[in-house]
Parts: sequence; C-alpha cells; structure tokens
Amino acid sequence: MDIKIIDKKITEKELREIAKKFYGDMIKGVVDIEREILAMGGEYHMDANNILIENNSKQQNIWGFNWYFNKNGDERIEYISLINIRPKQDNRVMEVQNVSLRDKMKRVILKYLS
Repeated sequence: MDIKIIDKKITEKELREIAKKFYGDMIKGVVDIEREILAMGGEYHMDANNILIENNSKQQNIWGFNWYFNKNGDERIEYISLINIRPKQDNRVMEVQNVSLRDKMKRVILKYLS
C-alpha cells in the first residue's frame, strides 16, 4: 500500500517504510484538521487527499504538507502543497499562510508522527 491512513501513533520505521517507494528522506502527507487523521505516502499530495475524501473527509478540512526525516523540530514539517491553493479559503499560494491553521495542522501531525 503506497498510502496509509494514520489515526494512531506510528513509528519512524513504519513511516520510512511508506516513504521509501517515492522519496525516501521525505514523505508527502495530508491532514484532516476536523477529523484529526492523516494520510501519508503517494507520489502527489492529491493521491493521499483522494484517499481521505473516499473515507468521508471534506475537502475544506484537508491540507497538504511534507515531512522530512533528516530535519529536526519544526523544520521537519513543510506546509507546502498544490492542494493548499484555495482562494475561497484565503490561501492563494502553495504554502499555508494562516498561522492558526498551521498550528492545528502541526498539532494533529505531531500527535501521530512524533
């Protein structure tokens, strides 16, 4: 399975196993900030995005990020994805601009990946 829905803590070893198919030292992920779940893996954020949509997430709650294994602390998370370009939700670029949204994303991401 290239993409895994994460709803409980996952080890770095398990995460690296998912990551090795495409990027190795980095893995793409999406977070549903409402349901507090992640989908990790795949070549594109949209792949993981679609998995969450198929599992009853709503698009407006899903945001993309990258997780870097070889970085430390807050630098491990990069809030950049094409799926984040949402003028209707006040995000006109690939990087999530809203600080409180980034904080929500980070809280859910670290709940499972730290």
